[in-house]
Amino acid sequence: MAIKIQRKPLKFIPDAKRVVTRFFNNGDERTKQLIRRILDFSEDKVEQKLSKTLREFKGRHRNLQKIFKFHCGHFEGLINNMGIEYDQLTDNQKMLIGSYSTMEYSIESAALFNPSMIEDLDQSFLKEGEKRVIISFRATGEGHLSSIVFRKAILDKNNKLHVLKVKKHIDLPEIGTKMSYDKHRFVEKMQEIKIPVNYIHEIMDPLPDRFDYYDLKMAVQKLLKENTIDDGKRIALQEMTWLVDSYYDLKFNEQSDITERVIFPNSPAESRGIEDARFVRFKDDDGKETIYATYTAYNGHTIIPKLLSTCDFIDFRIMPIHGNGAQNKNFALFPQKINGKYAMLARVDGYNNYIIFSDRITLWNDPIKIQEPKFAWDLTQIGNCGSPIYTPEGWLILTHGVGPMRRYSIGASLLDLEDPTKVIGRLKKPLLSPSEEERDGYVPNVVYSCGGIIHNEHLILPYAISDYSSSYATVELKTLLKELKRN
Repeated sequence: MAIKIQRKPLKFIPDAKRVVTRFFNNGDERTKQLIRRILDFSEDKVEQKLSKTLREFKGRHRNLQKIFKFHCGHFEGLINNMGIEYDQLTDNQKMLIGSYSTMEYSIESAALFNPSMIEDLDQSFLKEGEKRVIISFRATGEGHLSSIVFRKAILDKNNKLHVLKVKKHIDLPEIGTKMSYDKHRFVEKMQEIKIPVNYIHEIMDPLPDRFDYYDLKMAVQKLLKENTIDDGKRIALQEMTWLVDSYYDLKFNEQSDITERVIFPNSPAESRGIEDARFVRFKDDDGKETIYATYTAYNGHTIIPKLLSTCDFIDFRIMPIHGNGAQNKNFALFPQKINGKYAMLARVDGYNNYIIFSDRITLWNDPIKIQEPKFAWDLTQIGNCGSPIYTPEGWLILTHGVGPMRRYSIGASLLDLEDPTKVIGRLKKPLLSPSEEERDGYVPNVVYSCGGIIHNEHLILPYAISDYSSSYATVELKTLLKELKRN
């Protein structure tokens, strides 16, 4: 039976005008020379130069003066070492120095892709048959640096997506660092990312069972300053540092619109990007709902799967997940516990589909393989395309498969509700493959999704087009489930 999938004309296109401010370090020597030149200016000249910059960038960013002062603060130690008392600088001098250490970064200049859609927690003031949704995207700019951005939309009774206005400004959040850590769990995570055991013991043994963030940072920094340290140990210590920096909180301005918020790489573990967030609206046994997302943190040579949580898209908690199953990419959390345990899909070995159960949402051990590559279109690898979707017939799993010429297609499977290690059905043919019009992009021949929803008895499937832009399609749920059970 052929499953009819209806592609919609709506396209989400990257917008190079969406920019954020980033700290830019010219290097110590250049910065010293710059600071000396600025300090030679008269007070009037400092104010004149600063005012000109503020005028030229007015309207592009909020709180530029605050940003400039914050960026200047990165050089407090350098300035004091120059024999200049940082606290004696005027606010205008600090802001002018900071303006030369600030750059704009276009977060969507290269791509806006790999969307994930969830139902908004707020479903008030809607017409019959409508649903308010939040769509997240992987936004990519210069250097292929990825972050998470959001759009709000309303699905009408005919499954047409009405995207709400995207606001002009983009806000970066305030960042808070976790202060206390469990020594045993932290050691486990270090072992998982292959830090040599002898290095782990040397740094961790003197620390108490619960240690503070700054205790570890200071201990690591002390050892890094030793001239006798070998390269292997230096790398291990640096990895310990970015692991502790992987735990943090984010807080956005409550007055900002969700389209003005971006989750940008904020820790060394994410220095090369935040990839493919799979959002899910999770309902606990007591009825409490939390928004979770799993994503991949990448620092250029190591991958860490991470978990994000929020209840309002204003305050976020970020933490790494660990355990012997916390390997590779493609983690997707079930929207509820199963038989009293959290459940997660994963592609632990890089090419098979696994499921993992856990009593704790950050600890994942003993993965169970449930699917292998089987058909010509997914013979290279199979993985999930987002969190499982509940239906009365079973857990609907969107999958991605890689075939000849690295062509990515989207398939579907159905898992048993009570025992999702049992596969009820699996499509023999792709649900969605790149059409002729969708083949060209940053990475050709790819369609990919990070999660859809059910609305008005249809699967709503947002998907990326060749790692450049995004769109969405709809499928009648009844027909899809019938075909899955037939196979």
